[in-house]
Amino acid sequence: MAALAIVGAVLPVMPSTIFAILAAWFFSRSSPRLEGYLLNNRLLGPTLHRWRSNGAISVKSKIVAVCGMAFGYGVFLFELTPTSIVAATVGLIFLVSAAYVLTRPNGG
Repeated sequence: MAALAIVGAVLPVMPSTIFAILAAWFFSRSSPRLEGYLLNNRLLGPTLHRWRSNGAISVKSKIVAVCGMAFGYGVFLFELTPTSIVAATVGLIFLVSAAYVLTRPNGG
């Protein structure tokens, strides 16, 4: 998970925050040293602390996440030309995901 978070921080098409949150959660149960490294990291630490304290996501992260979902859905529609049912199902999943992200408290 930590490696995926690092890759996501470099690649614009891959999220990093969710992988960092999951890595910190897994490390909290397996390696306090690695959990501490993530929590004290200058790039990931503040995001992880905001999420742990009150489930907050920064406005910038919300915008990036929702725009990324919209872009991904557009690419999905254009490249795969799915059936109406598949397109609607994937669209609903994206809408529910975006609603979840947008309803989290603002942080940072």
